[in-house]
Amino acid sequence: MTNVTLAVPEELYTKMKKHSEFKWSEVARQAIEQKIQDAELLKDLKAIAEAEKEHKEGKTVSHKQVLKELGL
Repeated sequence: MTNVTLAVPEELYTKMKKHSEFKWSEVARQAIEQKIQDAELLKDLKAIAEAEKEHKEGKTVSHKQVLKELGL
């Protein structure tokens, strides 16, 4: 596993020290993972929206139309 150094403001660090029951590296790891998942979901949603826009503009055909033309 790779180590990452994280800079936090002194005030935040003081508050973190008061809550030693948390594994702060795990909290940070989970927050980073969630942010990545959010970014990937947003990218996928944008791609879907763009594909729907192109389909409505007649630039592409829907997968249903392709299947119908293939007799499936």
